[in-house]
Amino acid sequence: MLRPGHARRPVQSLLLRFAMDDRMFNVLFLCTGNSARSILAEALLTRLGAGRFHAFSAGSQPRGAVHPMALEVLADYHVPTAGLRSKSWQEFEAPDAPRMDFVITVCDNAAGETCPVWPGQPITAHWGIEDPAAVEGDGQKLAFIQAFNRLRRRIELFTALPAASLDRLELEQRTRGIGKEEGATAKARDGQ
Repeated sequence: MLRPGHARRPVQSLLLRFAMDDRMFNVLFLCTGNSARSILAEALLTRLGAGRFHAFSAGSQPRGAVHPMALEVLADYHVPTAGLRSKSWQEFEAPDAPRMDFVITVCDNAAGETCPVWPGQPITAHWGIEDPAAVEGDGQKLAFIQAFNRLRRRIELFTALPAASLDRLELEQRTRGIGKEEGATAKARDGQ
């Protein structure tokens, strides 16, 4: 478990079960503003993915900057933040953009928007959690820590999926089921 003030070596053993080949999976996390939840998810998967995943994040209406509290919480848990930036999902519509294997929305607004048609028909899921950036004042850091922990749990479950032994439908169902974990928004619990 990652804790503030405690460094941890990257998790590798979980990923050996994900797939038997050397294939790198591309995962895009979407949120409207791409400043908090999707950024946390990108950083966490990059850290916990141990080279088996290439994580990306984007927003339909990016704020243009990563929320300072997201960066603070990531630093507290020793999760690298280099290269994180708020960006539009239009970057991933370009012909030369990486082809996604998974597209995961982490906010209800993005899940309700008409998303671009992603080349290659990636597996899609909704892992909605409450927006920590909507909390102001003294409770904001706690809200970010809670979002971080909920996303970390989902990503740990995701990286432990035995993808090599699952067909596409079962992999999609399990990926979507992860979105119903503790702290899921009503839309994430009831939708999909």
